[in-house]
This record gives sequence, structure tokens and C-alpha cells, in this order.
Amino acid sequence: MFPDSCLAAARRLLDACAARGLTLATAESCTAGLVAACLTEHPGSSAVVDRGWIVYDNEAKRELLGVRAETLARFGAVSERCARELALGALERSRCGLALAVTGIAGPGGGTAEKPVGLVHLAAARRDGLVLHRRCLFPGDRRAVRLASVEAVLELGLAVLEAGPAGPEASLA
Repeated sequence: MFPDSCLAAARRLLDACAARGLTLATAESCTAGLVAACLTEHPGSSAVVDRGWIVYDNEAKRELLGVRAETLARFGAVSERCARELALGALERSRCGLALAVTGIAGPGGGTAEKPVGLVHLAAARRDGLVLHRRCLFPGDRRAVRLASVEAVLELGLAVLEAGPAGPEASLA
């Protein structure tokens, strides 16, 4: 179901979380559960994977993960701000030490000149307040964009675990 590169990224992240005694949560829009599914392809993943939210609809983003209406109105669901709020909302609503978030336009429709098909915003947040963001523009069809998003957010999760202590830039503002 998943390319070897996605499965390898999932294994690395699971191992890194296990070594640190951390669990993780996912907040997924355009990937609709594929990040959690990739992680749980591995036996023993239940020691790390705690929970996940599929929040395709903007109201679900607000209700379930606390994305602010102002964020959605001003920046849109496909934005850095929304990705960060999704990740932080997942942390706030769980006991996890790590949260991964994905929001984007997988296509084939829905893109604009400003936000084309393939635009994806990823965020990975640690309990200490550090949030890393990555803006990606993935080529290909819907399947390719979604799978590239899965691999990229898994790698971002590993990057946030390996980053140094959170500093003042870790805030959402």
C-alpha cells in the first residue's frame, strides 16, 4: 500500500519516539488518515501511535482541534497557520509528546493561482512548544501528492524530535 520510502520514514520516527518514551498524534486533512495508516503498518506501533484526527471539513478543524475561525477566514485551511494550529490542537487534546499535521490541496481540482494543486503545509509540534513547519509543492496526481505528504510529515516529525530546545521563536505568533 505504501512505498518503501514512506515505510522507512515511519519506522525511523517510531523508533525515535520509542527511544524517547514519546507517543504521537496525527491531525490530517488532505491525507485523510494515511499518516496514521503508514505508521501502523509496523508491528508494535501501538506503543507509540496514540490517536489521530481526520479533519477534512473546516468545522471539524475548529470543533475537534481548536483551529481558530479567524485563522480559517484570514489564511485559509491550506496555510502555515492552520497546520501549526492543527498540530498544537492535537497536542492540547492528547497526552502525546509529538503531533504531526497535514493540510493541503491534493487535487485534481480545488487549486488556484495562489494555492495550486499539490500545495501542502505540514507541521510537527513537541510538547515543549517547538513547532516546525514546511511548505511543499508536490508534483503529480492526487495519489502522488498524498503519499509525498505522508513521507514529508514523517521526516518533519523526526526533525522536530532531533531539534534543540524550543526557544522564543517556538510560539505560534
